[in-house]
Amino acid sequence: MLARMSIFSRLTIGYLSVLIIIGTVNASALFMLHQLSIGTAQLINVDERIVDLRATLADSILSQMGHDKKYIITKDPNFRAQFLAAKEEFDKYLAEALHLADTPAKKESLDRIQMHYAQYVSLIVSEVEQVTDGRTYPRSLYEQEKTRLVESILEQLNVLKMVTDRDIHSKMNSLRAAAGTSRTLTVYVFVIALLLVVTTSFYATRSITKPLMVLVEKTKEISKGIFKGDLTIVSPPEVAELTSAFNVMCEKLKGVERMKTDFFSTMSHELRTPLTSIKEGIKLLQDGVGGSISDKQKRLLSILSQETQRLIGLVNSLLDLSKMEEGMMTYRFEREYLPPLIAMVITEMAPLIEAKKIHLLSETDDGLPPLRLDRERILQVLRNLIGNAAKFSPEGGEMRVSTCLKNGGVQFSVADSGPGIPKGNTTAIFEKFQQLPVKTSEWVKGTGLGLAIVKHIVTAHGGKVWAESEPGQGSTFFVVLPS
Repeated sequence: MLARMSIFSRLTIGYLSVLIIIGTVNASALFMLHQLSIGTAQLINVDERIVDLRATLADSILSQMGHDKKYIITKDPNFRAQFLAAKEEFDKYLAEALHLADTPAKKESLDRIQMHYAQYVSLIVSEVEQVTDGRTYPRSLYEQEKTRLVESILEQLNVLKMVTDRDIHSKMNSLRAAAGTSRTLTVYVFVIALLLVVTTSFYATRSITKPLMVLVEKTKEISKGIFKGDLTIVSPPEVAELTSAFNVMCEKLKGVERMKTDFFSTMSHELRTPLTSIKEGIKLLQDGVGGSISDKQKRLLSILSQETQRLIGLVNSLLDLSKMEEGMMTYRFEREYLPPLIAMVITEMAPLIEAKKIHLLSETDDGLPPLRLDRERILQVLRNLIGNAAKFSPEGGEMRVSTCLKNGGVQFSVADSGPGIPKGNTTAIFEKFQQLPVKTSEWVKGTGLGLAIVKHIVTAHGGKVWAESEPGQGSTFFVVLPS
C-alpha cells in the first residue's frame, strides 16, 4: 500500500506525524509550565503567607506580654484594652494560619501554639480577677508560668518557620525538577523535528528551551538565597505568567529577609540601653551603694552580672552582624603582624586551656610579612576560633595553632580534638543562627552568630575562611589573609 501512495500523500503523512508528535509534546510541556505556575502560586499564597503570619504572631504575643505586665503593675485599663486588641489580632491571624496549614507538621505546630496560648490567656484572666478583687496571690509563680508559655509559643513559631522553610525548599526542588522535565521534552522535540523539518523545528524548539533554561537558572539562584526579582523573558503567555510569579515570589522572599534583619537590628538597639543600665545597677549594688549585702546576695548578683554581660555580648553580636550584612561596618586597616595578635588571644584563653588540661601546640613560620588588617576585628576572629577550639576540645585534649605563608598570603589554622562536624555541615556553620547537634554544654550556650561574624570579617579583609572535619576526629578551621 505504501508503494501506491503519492509523494504528496507521503509528505502529508510525514508532516502530519511531525505535527502530531510536536503537538503532543508541546501540549505536555505547556501542561508542565501550567503546573509550575500553580506550584509557584501555592508557594506564595500558602507558604510565604504562613511565614508572614508567623512573624506577626510573634510580634503580637510579645506585645500582649508587655501590655499584661504594664496592666498588672499600673492597673491602667488602657493597657488592658491594648492587651485585648492584641489578643483579638492574635486569634485572627492564628485562625488564618490554621486554615492555610497544608501539612500535618504545620497543623501540629499551630495546634500546640493554640493550646499554649489558651493556657496563657487563662492564666491572665485568673490573675486579672485576683488583681481586680485585691486578693493576694503568688505573682512570681504566675509570671514564671506565663513566661514559660510565651517561650513555648515562640519556640513553636520557630518550629513552624523551619517546617515552612523546609516545605518551600522541597517545593522549589519540585519546581526545578518539573522545569528540567519540560526542558528534556523540548529537547526531544528538537531531535525529532530536526530529522524532518530542520528549520521549523529549530525556531520552535529555541522559543521554548531558552525561557526554560533561564527559569531553571533562576530556580537555582533562589534555592541559594539570591532573591533578585529581575527575571525578564520574551516568551508565550504561560511562561510570562510564570516569570511574573517568580518575580513576585522573589520580592516577597526579599521582603521577609529584610524584615527579619530589620527586626533583629531594631531589637538589638532597643535592648542594649536597658541592659547597660541593668549592668550598672548590679555593679552599684555589688559596690554596696544600696547598703550592705549578704554573701548569698553577692553570689546572686555575680550570676546576674555574668548573665547580663552575656546578653550584652549577644546584642553586640547581633548589631555587628546587622551592620556587616548591610555593608555599614567601619574597618580601620593598618599594617600589623599576625603572630603577636595570636599570642595575645592564646594568653587570654590560657585559664580555660589550663583548667581543661589541654595540650596546646603553637607553630609560627619565620619571616611572616605584616598584613593590612583591622586589629580589633581580627582579634575578634581569633578569639572566636581559638575559643571554640578550647571549648570543644575534651579535658586532656589537644589543640594546634599554626601560622604560615600560603599562596602569597598568611594562613592561620586552629585544630581541636573535639567531636568534629557532621559531613555536609562544614559550610552551613558559617551561616547565622546555625548550630550543630553537638552534645556539649558550651555548644548549647552558643548563639550561632560567632562564625557568621568571622566569615564577614575575613571576607571584608579579602580573605577566605573554611573548616575541615571528620566526625569524632576533631575539626580544623583555616583563615587565609592576603599580604
